Amino acid sequence: MILELADIRIHAGQHAAFEAAVELGISTVAAKANGFLGHTLHKGIESTDRYVLQISWSSLEDHTVGFREGPLFPQWRAIVGPFFSQPPVVEHFNVA
Repeated sequence: MILELADIRIHAGQHAAFEAAVELGISTVAAKANGFLGHTLHKGIESTDRYVLQISWSSLEDHTVGFREGPLFPQWRAIVGPFFSQPPVVEHFNVA
C-alpha cells in the first residue's frame, strides 16, 4: 500500500467550500479510480488555510499512472483546483 500526502494551501475564507469540494471529488471521482483505498483530510491549526490530504492507494502506479494520467484526474482538479492558492506539494510513502 502507498500513502499519498498532498500539502494543500487554499484561498482564505474558503474552508467549508473546499472541504465540501474534497468530499464531492472523492465520492464522485477519485473513489472510482483503480487502487483507491480511502482518504482523510486534515485542516491546519496554526495555518488555517493549509490542509493535508492523505489518500491510500494499492500501488504507486495506481495513483501516478492510472489516476494522474487518466480521465478522472481532470475531473478531480476541476472540482478542487479552484480553491488552491498555489500548487499542492505531493509525495508518496510506503506503508509498513
